[in-house]
Amino acid sequence: MQIAEIMTRNVHLARPENTLHEAAVMMADHDIGFLPVADESGLVGTITDRDIVVRAIAPGRDGETLVGDTMSTSVTYCFSDEQVEDVVRHMGALQVRRLAVLDRHNRLAGVVSLADAARAAPDAAGSGLKEIVEPTEGATYRPLP
Repeated sequence: MQIAEIMTRNVHLARPENTLHEAAVMMADHDIGFLPVADESGLVGTITDRDIVVRAIAPGRDGETLVGDTMSTSVTYCFSDEQVEDVVRHMGALQVRRLAVLDRHNRLAGVVSLADAARAAPDAAGSGLKEIVEPTEGATYRPLP
């Protein structure tokens, strides 16, 4: 099965000049936690709900901070004609839950999540999830006060 068969095609985009408040409202309105970020040149990054919390709120920034100042600029992606099992292995190796999906002309075609893969290929998704949930070396966990 190819990624094109399971990906979400109706993708909402953020722009680097959007504020984090605008991105968060878009995420809340559409019940999503991941937005590709594009400018006139194309895909330039991604921003997740976790990025907003860890890179903006935790260090004391506010909702007027720009998406472009908070987004991940190393875009992880796959191609729409790749096999689900191969992409899930790639997601596990990268420890990511969502990927931008490009067509072979490098245009954004959709987004695929591990949840999409779990619905389509549960065995493959399980092995990918096992890799993703492994703690990052050096990560520390503190109990809440």
